[in-house]
Amino acid sequence: MQPATDRNQQLFERARQVIPGGVNSPVRAFKAVGGTPRFVSRAQGAYFWDANNQRYIDYIGSWGPMILGHGHPAVVEAVQRAILDGFSYGAPTEREVELAEAILERVPSMDMVRLVSSGTEAAMSAIRLARGATGRNKLIKFEGCYHGHADALLVKAGSGLATFGNPTSAGVPPEVVQHTIVLEYNNLTQLEDAFALHGSDLACLMMEPIAGNMNFVRASVPFMRRCRELCTQYGAILILDEVMTGFRVGLSSAQGVYAKDIDGFAPDMTVLGKVIGGGMPLAAFGGKRAIMEQLAPLGSVYQAGTLSGNPVATACGLATLHEISKPGFYEELGRKTRALTTGLQSAATKAGVPFCADSEGGMFGFFLFDTLPQNYARVMQTDSALFNRLFHGMLERGIYFAPALYEAGFVSAAHSDKDIAETIATAEDVFANLR
Repeated sequence: MQPATDRNQQLFERARQVIPGGVNSPVRAFKAVGGTPRFVSRAQGAYFWDANNQRYIDYIGSWGPMILGHGHPAVVEAVQRAILDGFSYGAPTEREVELAEAILERVPSMDMVRLVSSGTEAAMSAIRLARGATGRNKLIKFEGCYHGHADALLVKAGSGLATFGNPTSAGVPPEVVQHTIVLEYNNLTQLEDAFALHGSDLACLMMEPIAGNMNFVRASVPFMRRCRELCTQYGAILILDEVMTGFRVGLSSAQGVYAKDIDGFAPDMTVLGKVIGGGMPLAAFGGKRAIMEQLAPLGSVYQAGTLSGNPVATACGLATLHEISKPGFYEELGRKTRALTTGLQSAATKAGVPFCADSEGGMFGFFLFDTLPQNYARVMQTDSALFNRLFHGMLERGIYFAPALYEAGFVSAAHSDKDIAETIATAEDVFANLR
């Protein structure tokens, strides 16, 4: 229950006068779930405190980057040291070379990497590079996969495989998305038909190996295998968008998870973000040397950024990568995440509420269904009113899940077994009152 003098509400009213919708990224507005957004005043470990000084157990972790939790001492120390040397130079630094080397060491599919400032920028640049490298224009993406807000990617499915996508945002001209083909995730028949129709014109296929913007939906192993085979067969570039899954689900990212089941599996290019910046604005795209060397200043595909490889952000990212590379880190993180999802499942079952959940590493998702969905159309059938009651029931009791039913959740190394137990106990109470 919010206090009579609600600082969150006061701040939201002020914000709406000067910021569109009162927020600088739409999901923060609570429009999907209703109510007043929580304005964070500070955070530490697995918790944050809002403007009313109420504490929450945080399961969004800045939408994934805070894999160590908020304010990890080694990361804070690295950032403080970097700040003393300067905020930004617009010139190369040794630290950005070190971060590039650290990324390549952990993700063997990449020979070279370019650092940028956001996941949107990285995905946009990767597509431009794929088009430049192949001399082709068309691309495949999947409904429910989000690759940032670049114009060519704000697309919904067309009326059939012979047609292309339609803009999902005002301000995006139809001709900008005329080369974007949108397919159903995990649909092998659509995938094969699309390559049969357009294969010789396809520059790339971009996908999230585990989609985190329709909650948590995995690409099936047969589907991922066929994506790789068809891209190879037709000369298209396979781009894995691992902005969310990169270093979040494992030390070799999601592609490392799939490599265990698909012999020799590797994408041609990878897009990274979130964890590699440790909470600072930093992202990257990388891939095979022959592709990456077509970027300026070596090649004819232009990409640039004043703050790319920022010295403070790279310090934060390097310290984070160092900590998550310690032996046993992901085993322990995965154990806690599974304990959370198993406990939530048990609480829902006890209350007779349809529920299913999945997780990998420190990333998880749950649905108010009896079985896990495989695509966006099924996710869209979620009982949104029931989810909103669940969300607010948890929120009022100090548990902060994503304020939208289409977003994945995140557990950090800072979450304790006591935090997980508190969350499950709270969920038992909330589920019992949903029906």
